[in-house]
Amino acid sequence: MKPVIDVLEQRISRVLSSVTEQPDAAALVKTATDPRFGDYQVNGVMAAAKRLKTNPRQLAEKVIEELDLSDICQTPEIAGPGFINLRLKPEYLAEKLLEINADTTHVGIDKTGGPKRMVVDFSCPNIAKQMHVGHLRSTILGDALCRILQFEGHTVIRQNHIGDWGTQFGMLIAYLKQTSPEIIERPDSVHIADLEQFYRNAKARCDADRDFAALSRQEVVNLHEGNPETLNIWRHIVDESREHYQPVYDTLEVNLNQDNERGESFYADRLAGLVEELKGKGLAVESDGAMCVFPEGFVSKEGQPLPFIVQKSDGAFLYATTDLAALKFRIDELKADHIVYVTDARQKLHFEMLFATARLAGWVPEHVALAHVTFGTVLGEDNRPLKTRSGENIKLRDLLNEAVQRARTVVEEKNPQLDEDRKTDIARAVGIGAVKYADYCNNRTSDYVFSFDKMLAMDGNTAPYMQYAYARVKSIERKAAGKDVDIQSELSGIATLNLTEPAELDLARHLIRYGEVIANAMADYRPNYLTTFLYELAQKFSGFYNACPVLDANAQSRPTRLLLCDLTARTIAHGLGELLGIRVVEQM
Repeated sequence: MKPVIDVLEQRISRVLSSVTEQPDAAALVKTATDPRFGDYQVNGVMAAAKRLKTNPRQLAEKVIEELDLSDICQTPEIAGPGFINLRLKPEYLAEKLLEINADTTHVGIDKTGGPKRMVVDFSCPNIAKQMHVGHLRSTILGDALCRILQFEGHTVIRQNHIGDWGTQFGMLIAYLKQTSPEIIERPDSVHIADLEQFYRNAKARCDADRDFAALSRQEVVNLHEGNPETLNIWRHIVDESREHYQPVYDTLEVNLNQDNERGESFYADRLAGLVEELKGKGLAVESDGAMCVFPEGFVSKEGQPLPFIVQKSDGAFLYATTDLAALKFRIDELKADHIVYVTDARQKLHFEMLFATARLAGWVPEHVALAHVTFGTVLGEDNRPLKTRSGENIKLRDLLNEAVQRARTVVEEKNPQLDEDRKTDIARAVGIGAVKYADYCNNRTSDYVFSFDKMLAMDGNTAPYMQYAYARVKSIERKAAGKDVDIQSELSGIATLNLTEPAELDLARHLIRYGEVIANAMADYRPNYLTTFLYELAQKFSGFYNACPVLDANAQSRPTRLLLCDLTARTIAHGLGELLGIRVVEQM
């Protein structure tokens, strides 16, 4: 089902072009939803009138004379200096609701007509370090974008660019050899219980002991040369780290696993050749001993050209080099049409220079799009980056565990009669859902204050409120059984709807906008468009449910109202579960 707004804009654009005799006038048409003026309000007539030096209201009148929307809207109205207000017909709303109902797998939304191969780079933890709250936004935002892109019909390739290479591994390998010498013969016999402490201990020894620092440097050489003993210990450190971060991914239900990983180590043997290629093309030049690319348009505060360093003066490669190799791999070997990087806003300049360098090198064909999706910081209630009282980063695992524990308290208060297993399952869905939803419902480019009390509230724009709204709709099915109402029988083969009450029409108008909202959310990479829609849907359903009896409705109205309930539940379940990865529950 094509979004209504697209159908309206196409028809209005054709008429505006015809009336003005200017084909490019169609580009001026923008239609917005605004309940103050009708279901939709057409803008652009005034811009066209200004270009033609004519009266905008008179131009709007000419457009209406030529415009045929009789199958969709009531008679258009002109407001103000030249706005055109449109209100959908109940018959059209009924037709669209029936189309949605008939599509049991795709909720009435067409797949894209131009599917692409989309690579999404997100999460990206560092090996030998615990995932902390700073990894939250990239991990769940990246997952939501992947889910929406897949739903739209694109081929999505998830890439977790883990930090599993570099000089720090020499230090870690040397430390393990000294403290657990049995690792040389039996790597699997050594378990790293606390990654953070392991890393701190190795760093402290490296800083305090020159001989140990020399051993660490030698292990870096061994690693780069492929020494089997060093490689085995390195693999063990990576595997041990995965034992710590994979449960976090599983808890968040973000569909990341070892198959999605392609760490820095994967590109290690490509970096020297990449730099040579840049040098051969005259792009990488020596500056203060380092090899640098100077893409046009990037300058320092002093007006000097900014370098994109691809090799240090000591011969070492950098994140920039690895990121170039990864970008090249994704285009050449993964055959990406579109690459999306999900990282915090502090990396904005890095990715701008990365993209510019790759295009200068001729590695990015014209049809390939590169996008950097940025986000703000998770703050504590003191409006500073969220940390423990001692000033350390909060481990993501601990934060999620606390969310589930707090949600369990909410479940105990709401439904103490549930069995323990059911309470545990609901608490997990509510707690994890609350953390994810609180992030999604904020503009991704903004910082936001993390508050368990706010995100676990049963009212307001929160996951518990949305999950409760879903459970409330599903409770109608349980009540129906007690009233001998067979919902499936009444909905089976339903071919006509009776939309007459204002609350019915209001809910229907909102339901048919779902596809439009998904398209807008993906166009701007902003899940908060989707959460806003779902929250408004829950509010409109509440208004409908309070105004319109469902199970006790007369025989003419009940099937329509049951269908509105069913489509509301399906839309919430789809938006939360399929697109945002937040589980719905049938009881709270």
